[in-house]
Amino acid sequence: MSDQNSSADRRSFLKVAGALAATAAVSGCTLETRVPGSASGSASDRSPAPERVTGFDQGLLAALGGAVLPAELGAQGQQAAVRKFIAWADGYDPVAEEMHGYGYSDVRYLPADPSPAWRAQLGALDLLARRSRQQPFSQLPVDARRELLTIALNGVPGDRLPDPLSAPHIALALMSHWASSGDAWDLALGAKVQAGNCRVLGDANAKPLPITGLRA
Repeated sequence: MSDQNSSADRRSFLKVAGALAATAAVSGCTLETRVPGSASGSASDRSPAPERVTGFDQGLLAALGGAVLPAELGAQGQQAAVRKFIAWADGYDPVAEEMHGYGYSDVRYLPADPSPAWRAQLGALDLLARRSRQQPFSQLPVDARRELLTIALNGVPGDRLPDPLSAPHIALALMSHWASSGDAWDLALGAKVQAGNCRVLGDANAKPLPITGLRA
C-alpha cells in the first residue's frame, strides 16, 4: 500500500469523520456506547462460554500499526491505538445476545470470535517477511511492511473500511477500530470534541480545545 494511496484513503476518512462529528455536535449527546460483546441479559441467563484464548504478539501488532495507522499520531499515538485494539478484542464476548434495537423484536447475537483468524494473519505476515525478506516483519522498514501488506491484502474485497468485527484481515480491523474511535474524530477536526461523551450543560457553548502532540 503506497504512501499516495494511504494519503488518499486517509483524506477520504477524515472528510467522512468530519461530517459525522458535525452531525453529532448538532444533535447533542450521542447514543450511549456499549462495550463490544456486552449483552442485555444477566450473566445467569447465559450458558457458560468456553474459555477463550486472548492476546496478540504486541511487537508484531505494533509494527503493523506503524504501517497502517496515520503517521500524524506519532509513535506514542499509534502504540496507544494498538493497546486499545488489544483491550477491545480481548474483551469481546463472542455470540453474546445483542441489545434490542428499534424496529425489530427478534433475538440477535454478535458474531463469532474473529481474533483467532487475526492472530493467524499476523503470524502469516511475519512468516511472509522471513521468507521473502529474510527478516522478521517487525524489523522491516515501514515501506517494506506496506509492500508485504499489499501482497497480503491482494484479493480482499471492499473499497472502504468495514466494521471492525467483520474485518476480513487484522490490518483492516486495526484501522477500522481506530477510525471509529473518538481519537479519530478529534484528529479529523483538529480539536478535542470527545465524540461519544456528553458535555455538562455549563460547557455546552465552550469551544473544544485544540489537540496537541501530533506530527505535522
